Amino acid sequence: MSAMTPRDGKMTRVTARMDREFVVFLIGMRINRWWRPDQWLPVAMAMPKMMRELEAQPERGLLGWESGGFANPTIMVQYWESLEKLLAYARASDAVHLPAWSRFMKAARTDAVGIWHETYVVTPGRYENVYGNFPEPFGLGKVGELVPASGVYASAARRVEADAA
Repeated sequence: MSAMTPRDGKMTRVTARMDREFVVFLIGMRINRWWRPDQWLPVAMAMPKMMRELEAQPERGLLGWESGGFANPTIMVQYWESLEKLLAYARASDAVHLPAWSRFMKAARTDAVGIWHETYVVTPGRYENVYGNFPEPFGLGKVGELVPASGVYASAARRVEADAA
């Protein structure tokens, strides 16, 4: 039974802890002209290829990821070992990303599709999270150490304070 599995009908709450700096990378796309799949479909199809590549090559630095489904705009959350490894992947001539970026730049001229991303460097003691009644690890819980969200980790404020000390 994992730390995420509810026991005896009681709510199970856990928090994920990271004892080192990490990067949260949010990325997505927005379809602006649904009637132009020739412009947006190649952009949409690029991300699964990148994720397969990154999962097969853990040395590139991706720790884990979650995808938000079929919203418009889409959202994917990625967790990286470091900003340096994220940027190295983005620039790597032997990776899937650069050709996909080149194709997007051509498609962007028509404004049928847009992309977005945000990058955050996170230090210990400057974040918090909680997962209640999740049957399996999710988000940062997939890459961090799961501990009970009780005692010093009982509230959002206490979770931040506990690691900041």
